[in-house]
Amino acid sequence: MNNIVENTIQFVKEKLEGAEAGHDWFHIERVWKLSKKIAQTEKCNLEVVELSALLHDIADPKFHNGDETLALKISREFLESQNVEDGIIHQVLFVIQNISFKNRGEAPKDLPIELKIVQDADRIDAIGAIGVARTFNFGGFKNNLMYHPDIEPKLNMSKEEYKKSNGTTINHFYEKLLLLKDLMNTNEGKKISEERHQFMLTFLDQFYKEWNVD
Repeated sequence: MNNIVENTIQFVKEKLEGAEAGHDWFHIERVWKLSKKIAQTEKCNLEVVELSALLHDIADPKFHNGDETLALKISREFLESQNVEDGIIHQVLFVIQNISFKNRGEAPKDLPIELKIVQDADRIDAIGAIGVARTFNFGGFKNNLMYHPDIEPKLNMSKEEYKKSNGTTINHFYEKLLLLKDLMNTNEGKKISEERHQFMLTFLDQFYKEWNVD
């Protein structure tokens, strides 16, 4: 592991101390490991992949009044302090700016492979057993209802609607999580997401059975 990656790990751990459990250091660590796993199957700049994975949630707009510039500012200042070359910084900031689900309509069509890799890793961590746990953790954090039979999922939300949405946690599966499998960029991402997607379908079946006291 090179020094810049090691320093970035320390920086992120300190910065995210006390963060909401679905967006804390352990989320970053899982995305970083998944990114490295996917990167083994693609021709890419591994340094850009690792730094992007480590910094991608350094200031998630959800926890900073929707500010989408803060993560870019913090990341740039940190990478410059580490004397990372401008070309690498530019690529890392591009990943951070374009990675999120809600921004997918604004992202350029031809995405660099480094963004595709980190985006797949981040989306994989949003599904499966970890995804279920993170979703309910965040729903509890926002005091959202777990489920309400009369509240329908809102599909095809605009970015602004998505940001303001306070729907139920179960609806979030239909509004985002179940869509992620078909949004994977890489073959490895597609492969990993299959099993996790199936787990969520099984979970939902069981949830409804228990909810309805079948």
